[in-house]
Amino acid sequence: MLKTIGTGGAAALLLAGTALANPYAPYEGTTVVAMFPAHPHYDAAIAVLDDFTEETGIEVEVDQLQYLRMRERQTLELTKDEGDYDLISFVVFSKADYVYADQLENLAKYFMNPALADPNYDQSDLITGYVQNIGVAGGQKGYLPGQLGSAFGIPFGSETSVLAYRQDIFDKHGLEAPETYDELLEIACQIPELEPGMGGMASRAASGHQASHAFLLHLAPLGGRVFDDNWEPIINNEAGVEAANALKTIVDCGPEGGTTFGPSEAAAAFKQGQAAMFMDSIAFAAGFEDPSESTVAGNVGYALHPMGVRRGSQTGGFGLAIPKNAQNKEAAFLLMQWLTSKEGDLKVAMEGGNPSRFSTYQNAELNEKYPYSATFGEALEYADPDWRPIIPTWGEINADIGTTMSQVLTEGLDPQEALDGVAERARDIMEQAGYYTWQDAAAE
Repeated sequence: MLKTIGTGGAAALLLAGTALANPYAPYEGTTVVAMFPAHPHYDAAIAVLDDFTEETGIEVEVDQLQYLRMRERQTLELTKDEGDYDLISFVVFSKADYVYADQLENLAKYFMNPALADPNYDQSDLITGYVQNIGVAGGQKGYLPGQLGSAFGIPFGSETSVLAYRQDIFDKHGLEAPETYDELLEIACQIPELEPGMGGMASRAASGHQASHAFLLHLAPLGGRVFDDNWEPIINNEAGVEAANALKTIVDCGPEGGTTFGPSEAAAAFKQGQAAMFMDSIAFAAGFEDPSESTVAGNVGYALHPMGVRRGSQTGGFGLAIPKNAQNKEAAFLLMQWLTSKEGDLKVAMEGGNPSRFSTYQNAELNEKYPYSATFGEALEYADPDWRPIIPTWGEINADIGTTMSQVLTEGLDPQEALDGVAERARDIMEQAGYYTWQDAAAE
């Protein structure tokens, strides 16, 4: 086993003229401990880790957890002086919390180090919306790119939203894939009449995060935002009420038990023929086409997220980051770089993962194996990195949206009344967090 040397030591060797024939050699025998979510993309990633070890000599140990449980564990782990994990996957809404608490490594120094950074990595090939949403902080609004923004993560298992629909059912009744929200809602409520016992569209709706996510999925394309550019809540404007009503229509016309669905339950309902449509993450497509788990394999069509006043598919999912308290940071970076390289991204995608690169979506071999990839690549042109605010106060506001939207869906709470309450409470939260300090000072 070769002793691991630090970033500075490796660079010093190069500067001294002792170029290493194998950039992985200083880390051979090192074990990188990674925390990954229980998720189809990361199942695909785990399937190729032996290739990484064979190529580099670096061992990888994976702790795989359900993603909300993963978040709970990270909240504790990242506060330790010395962490147990060298590389973590983080769900996108954790970005603000971790960066604000200074718990993630800024990746600049790794990409600046010639002993670590692969010159053929090609950052420009990474999907723009994913990088903006998952990886960058410190720019516009604090959580988007800008001249002073910096990368703290790399998209890996990132997702956008597309519409999956039963091509056979649509053909049977002469229906076309909906292009607009009006068409989507009309078809969603036609299906139960045309196919008794089948819901129109399966959707998340469970109280809390799932109901909030489902609402926000419609808010952006229908023209809404949670806040304006001055952090004033506008979630209760006309677009917000329209999004709430759209979600209620979808759930009311959806499969039985829909108000308890998370994404996996909604996907399962679609796979088992209980719904004619499913609009959520691209991550579920491989499962839809697997005849060992799906009764609708071979009968699914895919289309862009329908248009409201604009196109605005979600950006979400996961990224990779190096904790500040990691013990093997350089080796972790090499694993991160390998997994998200052109070659690594394609390897994972061929195992059923979600590409993070434009070139992967254009790959002929991938499109032959997964014909829906072309549609997904087109959908990414409309991926909206600002469909939800990734700010430190978001956890509390998101939970309130989700609880309140559940009352709209299950208790008949009026959407306008519900969103007025959310807006009022959100403003209180933002005021306590100091978001209006500068405006208040300017007004004095």
